[in-house]
Amino acid sequence: MKKFEYLQPGSIDEAISILAAHGEKARYIAGGTDVMVKIKEGKIEPLYLVSLRRVSGLAFIQRDPEGILHIGALTTHRMLEKSALIRRHYPCITDAVENIGSVQIRNVATIGGNICNAVPSADGVIPLLILGAHLTLVGPKGKRSLPLKSFFLGPGQTLIDPGEILTEFFIPPLPSRSGGAYIKHTRREAMELPLLGVGMVLSLAEDHKTCLKVRIGLGVAAPTPLRAFEAEAYLTGQEINDTTLAETARVAVKETRMRDSIRGRAWYRREMVGVLIPRLGQRCLERIKG
Repeated sequence: MKKFEYLQPGSIDEAISILAAHGEKARYIAGGTDVMVKIKEGKIEPLYLVSLRRVSGLAFIQRDPEGILHIGALTTHRMLEKSALIRRHYPCITDAVENIGSVQIRNVATIGGNICNAVPSADGVIPLLILGAHLTLVGPKGKRSLPLKSFFLGPGQTLIDPGEILTEFFIPPLPSRSGGAYIKHTRREAMELPLLGVGMVLSLAEDHKTCLKVRIGLGVAAPTPLRAFEAEAYLTGQEINDTTLAETARVAVKETRMRDSIRGRAWYRREMVGVLIPRLGQRCLERIKG
């Protein structure tokens, strides 16, 4: 592994200035669980690592008076896992983060790093995607926000401009009678990347049986995290039952762009989408009633 200089700015402005000074030779690092692996494998060779760990105000979980949830980019998976607010009101996030790696990994790995790494198998992405999250970026040109659904361009590729730092996520309030869930399908629950990640947030109409709104997210189903928009459109306005959930799954399968990999075959992943979406629908109903 090549040597590098480890820099620890104390503010966002200082971090941006350091990266601007060193250009492509520098790289931001948060928890480091992804970056350090890439360095050891020789995939990247930065001469400078610009740590964000000492930048205050980037690790938090809070909901404002308007009901908008704010999550700092340096919030660790363990913080999300242990948060009573997240577990009670956004359980799909808990479903995802509690099985990421080991406790030791979750204590240092950050949700911002998980998203910026932009791998199709990232567990942390799908819950934020189906919750309608937006993200805030700060860089040399100032601050901007964009929806998470537009953030990914391909494996390892995002809309982050050079020098920009992801600072936070914000999630709009959910309608009444809403419930969400995420299923990581794999050979074992933790210490392994998912063969398929599927999430759903479901909101019911006043009759408690008709779908008012739904978001469905799929991971490892395409080069980028995927929203199943056609499946969502089909289920909206339908009564939630075994038949409509099965048809929703069938439509969602058509939207995927599965590929074979060393961890799983495309045909198997498509079959499991058909299994997991109805299961998620029922789990969402249980959580709404609960």
